[in-house]
Amino acid sequence: MRLVFIYGPPASGKLTVATELAKLTGFKLFHNHVSIQFVQSIFEFGTKTFWRLTGKYRLEMIEQAAKDGIDTIFTFVYSKGEDDRFVGDVLKSVRSHRGQVCFVRLYCDRKELVRRVKSSQRRRMGKIATAKMLSDLFRRYNLDLEIPFHRSLSIDTTNRTPRNVAKSIVRRYRLSSRSD
Repeated sequence: MRLVFIYGPPASGKLTVATELAKLTGFKLFHNHVSIQFVQSIFEFGTKTFWRLTGKYRLEMIEQAAKDGIDTIFTFVYSKGEDDRFVGDVLKSVRSHRGQVCFVRLYCDRKELVRRVKSSQRRRMGKIATAKMLSDLFRRYNLDLEIPFHRSLSIDTTNRTPRNVAKSIVRRYRLSSRSD
């Protein structure tokens, strides 16, 4: 099992790139907001119970995919310190089933993030959708750093198409494509 763990700040292109990568590889896509919306259907966003359950379900889904040998793409907004334990648990879980985690950090010029964050599609999906919300997140959390305990492929998405970024991920990690 291979897990492509795509992380970066809101509006850096995680889901868009992940969707292109899934088309190229046939990997299953488990994006961040699936678990958020699932838990949020009952529990208020941001509460202790909300975050505990979100982390639990994400980890269980990833572990089961690893057990069953299902290649998966996962998207995540990583905050240094806040999320290190979760990321370590994902790494340990996948490796315990002889899987491989391929970390991909997406980043983007801040002005471009502000432009992207205002899209109507983001609002419809319940994502961060205002410049103020984005600014508040950057003030509160450290969203610009690489995961410290594992090497990541870092890609600036400011001026690259999602398809081009996805192809770079396929090449770097030698992921089989659907046409292989």
